[in-house]
Amino acid sequence: MRDAEEFRYLVLAVQREGNRILAAALRPLGLTPSQAEVVSVLDDRGPLTLSGLGELLVCESGANPSRLVDRLVTAGFVERAISASDRRHVTLTLTTAGRQLAERVRPVQDGLNDALEEMLAGQPIAPTLSTLRAVADRFPAGETVRRRREVPAS
Repeated sequence: MRDAEEFRYLVLAVQREGNRILAAALRPLGLTPSQAEVVSVLDDRGPLTLSGLGELLVCESGANPSRLVDRLVTAGFVERAISASDRRHVTLTLTTAGRQLAERVRPVQDGLNDALEEMLAGQPIAPTLSTLRAVADRFPAGETVRRRREVPAS
């Protein structure tokens, strides 16, 4: 197996297992990992426009996560506010129920991050992050991660 092929499969294996663990932990909250990411981003950086949210989501390609947001609006977790001066300008915010949900999502995500940090203990993480960034930066999702890393949470 070539190094590049092993790298690709290892990244896929870690991503799939992490997503499986996260999905199972979020199931009692009635959320998917993608929905939880929307809730977290709006909690950290909201209010946001739909395109502004899309620019910060790793789970969605492109900058228009409208179907994902629609489900959260229908569930009562996200509110759309239409600008009085420009009806095309829509701002997304968490509702009270959405903020309460975000408080329940945070420990789930922190638990997975804590488990990963435990697995990484004693490992040289800086070179690994550098390698992953070098590859990811060539793709739109890598740009999204960079934005999330650089844009301060509110």
